[in-house]
Amino acid sequence: MIKNILFDLDDTILDFGKAERDSLSRAFTEKGIEPTDELLSRYSVINEEHWKRLEREEISRDEVKYGRFRQLFDEYGITVSPVETADLYEDFLSHGHYFIDGAETLLSSLSEKYRLYLVSNGTYSVQEGRLASSGIEKYFNGIFISEKVGCEKPKKEFFDVCFSHIPNFSKEETVIIGDSLTSDMRGGKNAGIKTVWFNRKGKTNGTDMTFDSTATSLFEIEDIIKNL
Repeated sequence: MIKNILFDLDDTILDFGKAERDSLSRAFTEKGIEPTDELLSRYSVINEEHWKRLEREEISRDEVKYGRFRQLFDEYGITVSPVETADLYEDFLSHGHYFIDGAETLLSSLSEKYRLYLVSNGTYSVQEGRLASSGIEKYFNGIFISEKVGCEKPKKEFFDVCFSHIPNFSKEETVIIGDSLTSDMRGGKNAGIKTVWFNRKGKTNGTDMTFDSTATSLFEIEDIIKNL
């Protein structure tokens, strides 16, 4: 029986795509850059590539923060400071949030029956601000953000830190729910806990991994947890 639920934050509870696009548009506009659909879409691709490289320990966190903007600006011949733009973007991002449909109701219901923990690879200052503005901190028994933990999902060491803070912890009683195959699902496998892939965007699983369950909507999660 499940007692502990580990939730990813971005694109599992909060709609990161919407928040990212809004914050980027505001930052670009303030720096005199037209936030075209092409530019915003290209940034998202570059950003995802940088985070995956961080997960593989190929680059540092600062290289993610500033390198994604350097690459974008180099590609489009933009002469604005990537450092200033990155800092402005993260400031906007830390004050905004959009919920995935059903997220608040789900957290409220599950928190009465299980111990909930947040596990995120996001930047600490950004995630701290988004958690505060969304008001969902109250649902969690613990919050683990990689910048504070000292390593990233999917490393086993990240989860070892989390588990050390869970009373009477048992892997058999623990599940992770998240959208990312490379950080959440691979992390759950590395940690030896149950996995629920939140695949609301209908992605193809191009890995060799199998999961205990898959959900396309948060409204499915509670029943899935009951049957694990």
